[in-house]
Amino acid sequence: MAATLLLAAPFACATTSAEAASTDTSENFLRPFTAVLAVDWKGITAGISTLELTRNGGNLWTYSSRSEARGLARLFVPGDITQVSQFTLIDGAVLPQHFRGDDGSSDDSRDISLDFDWPHNRVSGVAERKKVSMELRPGAQDDLSAQIAAMVELARGTKLPPSFLVVDKDQIKEYRYRQEGAAHLKTAVGEVDTIVVSSQRNGSPRTLRTWFAPSLGYVPVKAERTRDGKVEFSMVIRSLKR
Repeated sequence: MAATLLLAAPFACATTSAEAASTDTSENFLRPFTAVLAVDWKGITAGISTLELTRNGGNLWTYSSRSEARGLARLFVPGDITQVSQFTLIDGAVLPQHFRGDDGSSDDSRDISLDFDWPHNRVSGVAERKKVSMELRPGAQDDLSAQIAAMVELARGTKLPPSFLVVDKDQIKEYRYRQEGAAHLKTAVGEVDTIVVSSQRNGSPRTLRTWFAPSLGYVPVKAERTRDGKVEFSMVIRSLKR
């Protein structure tokens, strides 16, 4: 589960008129893609994570993450871990609509299913067998839509907000963000210039850094999570289709 959350959890943005739907905002900021990243844990390749963004038509999009354990890691993670977020994107605003998470086992004790009711400012569903029903706060994201929101903000050329709100199971948690600068990386998809963004949940000793590549549509090409300055695990891009 941790490998999937490495990219999913740290990142965190709708009119519905026909006129708004005809704007090219989403086309400018987002393009469908499939990115495959290798997961490194304690110096070994523990699996791969596939990120896929698709457009369902109009302003509705789907962003998914699927992590597959490899080698010895399959002893601890026997099934594929999946997360799926459906969201709308209008004029640069990302609003999650549905979020599903499955830990890959036949047991549903860690699965998550959330529905966002923005007209009534409620999020409801089930998280790890616990009923969820709570008030939404403006700008709140799910684990995956939060990453899209960060990509959109970077693509717009605007400064990232100091924090994002993310619905985590039956709580809404705040993550602090900092744009750390630029870095040039040699990757399997070529040499790219990147923007480095760090995020940290309030009160957590863990920090996540992600390298976004503007020339690739701000697709994340690298990410690593550290705890008290020590790398716990990382991900590096292996292939990209757009």
